[in-house]
Amino acid sequence: MRARLLAPIGQLYGSIAQSRYLRRQPYRSRIPVICAGNFTAGGTGKTPLAIAIGRLLLERGRSPVFLTRGYGGDDAGPAWVAETAPSAARRFGDEPLLLARIAPTLVARDRAAGARAIEVSGRKVGAIIMDDGLQNPALAKDLSIAIVDGRRGLGNGEIIPAGPLRAPLEFQLGLVDAIVVREPEEDGAAAASVHERMRRSFPGPVLAARVGPSGDTAWLADRPIVAFAGIANPQRFFALAERLGARVLERVSFPDHHAFSRADAERLLALAQAKACDLVTTEKDWVRLAGEESLWELQRKTRTLPIEMVFEQRDLSRLVSLIEAAALNQGPPRTRPPQP
Repeated sequence: MRARLLAPIGQLYGSIAQSRYLRRQPYRSRIPVICAGNFTAGGTGKTPLAIAIGRLLLERGRSPVFLTRGYGGDDAGPAWVAETAPSAARRFGDEPLLLARIAPTLVARDRAAGARAIEVSGRKVGAIIMDDGLQNPALAKDLSIAIVDGRRGLGNGEIIPAGPLRAPLEFQLGLVDAIVVREPEEDGAAAASVHERMRRSFPGPVLAARVGPSGDTAWLADRPIVAFAGIANPQRFFALAERLGARVLERVSFPDHHAFSRADAERLLALAQAKACDLVTTEKDWVRLAGEESLWELQRKTRTLPIEMVFEQRDLSRLVSLIEAAALNQGPPRTRPPQP
């Protein structure tokens, strides 16, 4: 009922988003631009996908630079991300700090201004990787990849605020070269359904990937922990810790991009002491603790469970081919979707 009542507002929102995109003449960078985005609001795995693309480029000798809006940060940019800056997460946002661990990262809410800043930086740059910005019309893309959650799919198929879509689906499908379906570990049937829907709707490559642990996780086996997370889907993190053998005694959820306070730190430290167990969180949450004196003890006593995006070999080869084509053979800007 609520979605039905809000549908007219969603249609208006979608029409405005589409018209805004079509009216704007995008800036064409002399550096190839690869965009990792999504069709819906909320976390689907854009940043892990952007990091995976960055690593693939680094492995092939192409020096990437990440370009991101810096959601949740105070700095509108263009500004180069410095992980050691005081209150770095508050200034740049948490996701840029993760990206900066892989390659140089620039925060710029004006993506065209960000691309220009990268061009004149004096750095040797093989490709610009946009973390989010699929619907942003300011910068032309050479390769656009949308990631879709294999459990939630596209929700009810309605546009914000009636549903999760950022713009009409048909319009958004015209913006992308490939789709990645993020498959949930525990629900293969749901992912297969989403995958099939994407194949029916989209003529290009539809790839499958999963987000799993990165590095050694043996330390988690049978370990009692207090797990806390301020991400779009904290339950996914808690479930991963349990699958890896941890005994999760307490699960503490915060809103996505949560700015941790002294009170939060005291509560979590007290929980861990009362339960006589370790604190474990995501890398994204851990970086938000850095550079804050009141959170120093919490950061020191918290371990992280790193994740990465993993593709089957066949789909990985297809992704590499798309990336290499974009990075090595920069072509003309994408033909814009036709106006309705």
